Amino acid sequence: MLLARYQHELIEAGCDEAGRGCLAGPVFAAAVILPHDFDHHLLNDSKQLTEDVRYALRVEIEQKAIAYAVASVDNLEIDEINILNASFLAMHRAIDKLHLKPQFLIIDGNRFNKYGDMPHKCIVAGDAKYFSIAAASILAKTYRDDYMKQIAREHPEYDWHSNKGYPSIKHRKTVLSIGFTPYHRLTFKVTMPGEKEKPQPENY
Repeated sequence: MLLARYQHELIEAGCDEAGRGCLAGPVFAAAVILPHDFDHHLLNDSKQLTEDVRYALRVEIEQKAIAYAVASVDNLEIDEINILNASFLAMHRAIDKLHLKPQFLIIDGNRFNKYGDMPHKCIVAGDAKYFSIAAASILAKTYRDDYMKQIAREHPEYDWHSNKGYPSIKHRKTVLSIGFTPYHRLTFKVTMPGEKEKPQPENY
């Protein structure tokens, strides 16, 4: 059973990201402030849920949250500052967009770049422990999936409508055979399972 809050004195926002391990597309993050009494028997880490359940929960989260926001960092910025810093920046941007300023942050994972002087707590597997982080994981995941489905129309050969930019075998084979798109992260190495790292295509 997930918990409603990490602490009870301050306005608390949960934060999570989606798309960190992808070869293409932005990393998305969300920040969510839920009511103190929020509860939902299905809400959990987005990776544990089906796509249909994630989208149904997104509607409920957006209806019931006190505040929520979603933001992203694109592939060009990821290549410039690295994916870890880009994930933190996406969270900062989501927090910036909240119409109600939180006083305390709970972050999925074990690291975070401090947001101003706001106190925070990093929680490993937090999206399976706290409702607000789980809600943030669902928003980040579904908004990113929407984006990847949209750009998949431009480059159907990479199968983004299915793999969402993650390094599936088909995605990697396509990159190694025809190269990158403007949406790919050029600092991410592309190899096939069991193979040593291969030279990148000419437009790497």
